[in-house]
Amino acid sequence: GKRAIRTTEVVRTERYPVEEATKTRAMADNTCQSEYCNAGWGEVLTHMSPYGYANFGIAFGLGLSVVGAAWGIWLTGSSLVGAAVKAPRIRSKNLISVIFCEATAIYGVIMAIILANKVKKPDEATYYLDNNWDWSGYYYAGYGMFSAGLSVGLTNIASGVSVGIAGSSCAIGDAQDASLFVKILIVEIFASALGIFGIIVGIIQSNSCQFPIAPLE
Repeated sequence: GKRAIRTTEVVRTERYPVEEATKTRAMADNTCQSEYCNAGWGEVLTHMSPYGYANFGIAFGLGLSVVGAAWGIWLTGSSLVGAAVKAPRIRSKNLISVIFCEATAIYGVIMAIILANKVKKPDEATYYLDNNWDWSGYYYAGYGMFSAGLSVGLTNIASGVSVGIAGSSCAIGDAQDASLFVKILIVEIFASALGIFGIIVGIIQSNSCQFPIAPLE
């Protein structure tokens, strides 16, 4: 009985020797299937440099914030100009809606400056990083800055659109009834606060993101 079991084990291990060796080698090496690590999106994203992730976070944080501000100004500005034809008195005080929209872009600029100051290049310019490099901190900084930029950008685009729609309603309502201005302005203030929530969370996310500049000792 024992001899038969041993024979079966030998046959089972010798039946797929190449396949098992290939799996073991792939798990150990974790190398790319193509020369430039672009065989698929999974390979591209897992082999992208943390510096790339960090700079994408800066770009998304600033770009989406500006899109939100521009969208809000477009919505409230067009309504303001149209309603001012009937009631010219609303032109000056309703500009505060445009200022609230512009604040979302300012939040994005602030976050982009904070994140850009955290990107540090290594002390020694080499093609390959040292084996003793702090790889965990290296990738943590890249992913953390990317998610911080997205947190700020996505909340600011939502805030900008919200402020723009509320500001548009404020201008049209004010043209019909001047007493509605203060009431709708409160709604705009709450809509603008959404962007503040995003930048607070983004700063907290990026606080512990520090790119290593030298290998560990």
